[in-house]
Amino acid sequence: MKTNPPKYVDERFGLSYPIDDLRWCSERGAPLMITPLPGITRDDIETKHRSLWRYQAALPVEIQRPISLGEGCTPLVGKRWGNSDVLFKLEWFNPTSSFKDRGAAVMVSFLAQLGVKELIEDSSGNGGAAIAASCAAAGIKARILAPDSTSPAKLLQSRAFGAEVQGVPGSRQATEDEALRQSKQTFYASHNWHPFFLQGTKSLAYEIWEDLGFKAPDNIIIPTGAGSNVLGCDIGFSELLAAGQIKKLPKILIAQPSNCSPIDATFQAGATELVVTKYSPTIAEGTAIRSPVRLAEVLAAVRRSGGDTISISEKQIIQAVQKLSGMGLFAEPTSSTAAAAIDAFTQRGTIKPGEVTVVILTGSGLKASGSMSEIFN
Repeated sequence: MKTNPPKYVDERFGLSYPIDDLRWCSERGAPLMITPLPGITRDDIETKHRSLWRYQAALPVEIQRPISLGEGCTPLVGKRWGNSDVLFKLEWFNPTSSFKDRGAAVMVSFLAQLGVKELIEDSSGNGGAAIAASCAAAGIKARILAPDSTSPAKLLQSRAFGAEVQGVPGSRQATEDEALRQSKQTFYASHNWHPFFLQGTKSLAYEIWEDLGFKAPDNIIIPTGAGSNVLGCDIGFSELLAAGQIKKLPKILIAQPSNCSPIDATFQAGATELVVTKYSPTIAEGTAIRSPVRLAEVLAAVRRSGGDTISISEKQIIQAVQKLSGMGLFAEPTSSTAAAAIDAFTQRGTIKPGEVTVVILTGSGLKASGSMSEIFN
């Protein structure tokens, strides 16, 4: 039983709010987290659910009517990659074919419980599709803002689920800026800003723990843009550590495209404030975020785990797409960035012989049909 009621906290300015407040940021405009939770044990898993809702006892509040399309319980597939044995977590087996269904299901369920009837979201595609699907299931009206350059297949999903889709000229950052402007009229349910989205992505940590016989891996490689999977894994494994279910945190290893790698640049500089880097368009469009809103929290998570970061060239990403496909794994370029990082982290000595390494493949190649056609034609 939780003795201290969970709260929203703005760690940057020392502010806190009741968790049932309908808000997505602090009054200072900073992102919110949720106070640390005690975690759960294997006995708390609701095995009747074959979805992330089997871990609902780990959530900060009870969700009375979960909005679920069967998120979670994705395959963990062992493969040989170069000289390393790794485990690929195939997140495209989620309902809209990306990991973001995890965060969307929990966040939208919570917002529906608070009475939200309409919301906006900004996305490079996968996040928008996930939230549009959950909103369709919940009966919530959704408007999805996306860069004009977003893969048509990703936007098609959002439209099919009944969401209004608005294209925004310019970069991924320009889309977020427009969403922030519109948030003055409509509730902003951003997968980058809302803390309950991270409560959904933390299910990935619990699931990997259960997949591995209730043990943590040594390493997790994550393709990273804004960092919701990084923070979800940090939160989930930290809860398992607090609950005495694992002995140590796995190393969180971040892979970013060289054409847009602000987290890698900042981490490698040993800095805490954003290191500005040169930006170029990247085939890994899902991670093309120049100024991650939770940069400080992402850096802290990597450092806390003893982890590392790396940037991957466009050529390396394409080679990884081809190599994965040759193994029967049709991963979008954004996901393939993580696979491309396996050799580099091994060569650095970050990944050591005999360690258990999980590589998160976040989305299907079907979500990036244009890029995949260029690679294979």
